[in-house]
Amino acid sequence: MKSIHHHFSRIARKYRILRTTDLEPILCIKKELQKLPKIKAADVGCGGGRYAVKLFQCLGDRLYLHCIDDNSKMLKQLDGYLAQHEIKNFQIREASAEDLPIEDDSLDCIFTFNAVHHFKLLGFLEEASRVLKNNGYLFVYTRSRSQNSENIWGKYFPLFNQKETRLYELNELKEILRKISKLKIQSVEYFKYKRVSSLDWLVEQAQNHHYSTFNLYTEEEFARSLDKFKQNLQLHFKDLKNIKWFDENILLVVRKQKRGKRRM
Repeated sequence: MKSIHHHFSRIARKYRILRTTDLEPILCIKKELQKLPKIKAADVGCGGGRYAVKLFQCLGDRLYLHCIDDNSKMLKQLDGYLAQHEIKNFQIREASAEDLPIEDDSLDCIFTFNAVHHFKLLGFLEEASRVLKNNGYLFVYTRSRSQNSENIWGKYFPLFNQKETRLYELNELKEILRKISKLKIQSVEYFKYKRVSSLDWLVEQAQNHHYSTFNLYTEEEFARSLDKFKQNLQLHFKDLKNIKWFDENILLVVRKQKRGKRRM
């Protein structure tokens, strides 16, 4: 097993192709921010920019975005991808989620998409509280361990649930957020997506480690599990060119309060 940082460096050039990008949370964010004439924001754990482009497409020129990631190869991909879309209102910042290169009380919102399980969560939340303006937003899009266990990988790819221990359940996220007095959950939005894929594409995604979870397998474990995954799908699905399942995610909408209040 190699480091997660090495994994993202290796996969950076093809990561956007391998992963699914959901528009629904972006539309929810757009609705929440509709009254803001200007939006100074950060996308933390931005990767290759697949969600950054969606944010610009939905929020337009009123958005200025700090694109923050600790992987230089991912940021290089983001730079080229945003340039392809003629997007200029952004700045690339190579940094960790726990040490944001942003001034105090300066951002209207922070976004993080499918990345929070890679952070030291308490440190990230402390930084979010520091850099957000009063009444600023923190949007956390993620999936829980229980949601993860019910998707195509959790159900049919051996060891997937045992390997993926980094994800949080909603109650765990709430508990950690209670430690940051100025951050308060405004709402939790739930998403359920009907997916359709072929066996060949699912195998290609796994072989390319489209989920970093696969980087947690030894080579021998992965080879055995991939063979069993193919067998499981052949057993449970009649049409291997149209395999159907549901993915689920959550979006936490968190606000920074003017003053920290005691949590009960």
